[in-house]
Amino acid sequence: MNNNLKDKMILEVLLERFEKIRLPRLLNIKAKVEQGNRLDNFDMEFLEEVFVDTRENKHYLDNADDELKGIFMKVLDLYKDITEKAMENEQNS
Repeated sequence: MNNNLKDKMILEVLLERFEKIRLPRLLNIKAKVEQGNRLDNFDMEFLEEVFVDTRENKHYLDNADDELKGIFMKVLDLYKDITEKAMENEQNS
């Protein structure tokens, strides 16, 4: 199997995991912090896992199309929004 095909297949699996598991959880966490709640340990562990996985798999985006790169940037913005609001909630509590 050539590397481009292998990378494409891995990227498809990562996208499916993101759509079905990670995005719904990220959106739930975002709603939680937007309501003024603090993150619990499970939330923080999940966010760390997403961040580490994103960093480790970023190289798959090198040959990705612009649409996929745009999705990646939106995920980073979502992560940033969650962490900023979580920090604000921590400071206000």
